[in-house]
Amino acid sequence: MYTIGTLARRTGTKVQTIRYYEQIGLMPEAGRTAGGQRRYDEAALDRLAFIRHGRQLGFGLDAIRELLALNDQPGQSCSASDSIARRQLAQVQQRLARLRALETELQRMIDSCDGHRGSDCRVLEVLRDHAECLTDHGSEAPVQS
Repeated sequence: MYTIGTLARRTGTKVQTIRYYEQIGLMPEAGRTAGGQRRYDEAALDRLAFIRHGRQLGFGLDAIRELLALNDQPGQSCSASDSIARRQLAQVQQRLARLRALETELQRMIDSCDGHRGSDCRVLEVLRDHAECLTDHGSEAPVQS
């Protein structure tokens, strides 16, 4: 049996996140000691590791919920999980395309800057007027690291 702190350390997940996953039903409620401390078994550790890895791969909580349900029914066809993974891949490919467009635009801005006066600065000019951009880099902000 694991304490919540041990579970957190073993999976690299914050204690608050584990509690949140319990609250929204991704993790089952933990057993409790007589003193009220949460206790987790090996299945909970495995489930949390599954969730954590899914999050690292960029899956949203709803997709992880679907994948957990499929994982809990091993006799089922894997076509549903394949479909979820394909959706995730498509989203990643869209983000990569936006990031490549951003890279192109930023490089163009930097390359056209002559380093002189701010009033003639190409970087500032492009930032003031989106019409100066050559690429369609979208309105969605990239994921911050």
